[in-house]
Amino acid sequence: MSILKSIKTFTLSLLVGGSLVSGLAHADEKPSQVKPKVLIFDVNETLLDLTSMRTSIGKALGGREDLLPLWFSTMLHHSLVDTVSGNYHDFGQIGVASLLMVAKNNNIDITSEQAKTAIVTPLLTLPPHGDVKEGLAKLKARGYKLVSLTNSSNKGVKAQFESAGLMSYFDARYSIEDIKIYKPDLRAYEWVLTKLNVKANEAMMVAAHGWDVAGAKEAGLQTTFIARPGKTLYPLAKKPDHVVKDLHELVALLK
Repeated sequence: MSILKSIKTFTLSLLVGGSLVSGLAHADEKPSQVKPKVLIFDVNETLLDLTSMRTSIGKALGGREDLLPLWFSTMLHHSLVDTVSGNYHDFGQIGVASLLMVAKNNNIDITSEQAKTAIVTPLLTLPPHGDVKEGLAKLKARGYKLVSLTNSSNKGVKAQFESAGLMSYFDARYSIEDIKIYKPDLRAYEWVLTKLNVKANEAMMVAAHGWDVAGAKEAGLQTTFIARPGKTLYPLAKKPDHVVKDLHELVALLK
């Protein structure tokens, strides 16, 4: 019995002090945060100011400018309906359909053509937030690779960047139109990582939407939430790595 006891004691000592427990400890440790090789920016509301659409949306909805946030959230909601049901319509189509839904739910009569007029041109000519150009220029000067990842179409985001004067700041533009899977589905982030040929922890998603940083975080990316006015984090999601109020603070953060 003493020999068996000795063997058990020796074996336990190996498990506690040896490679097995050591390996488990390393498995539980979070990998140290590395300097991101690429910064991936969301577009609408993160870089471009949606406030200017209050006028066109409000006009279409009989003066109800307060319904702009409801329209945008309805559009996001039904983009995910498309994704989970294996369907696809571009963001513009979903935007028009969503505006018709908001109008109907508020007893407002508008036609599909009126909805399209209220959305398409204004959405393609959104101005950048005041901090965006200077912030992007400084990040680019520091050697960061800057790309965008949007739920808007390829044609749409190209028109937006040309109108806003943002083309020169970005190394590439990516649209979920190419895979027809809307963010925050994890496959959207995994797809862009493959396109960029980087590991998840080598990329940082920057967005003003709690749902976007939540998806990116679950996909393993570093994340930064830009707390634009009226934007909040999803309390049940993992916390982002950073929270900033604008790109000036992001520049100061990424020295």
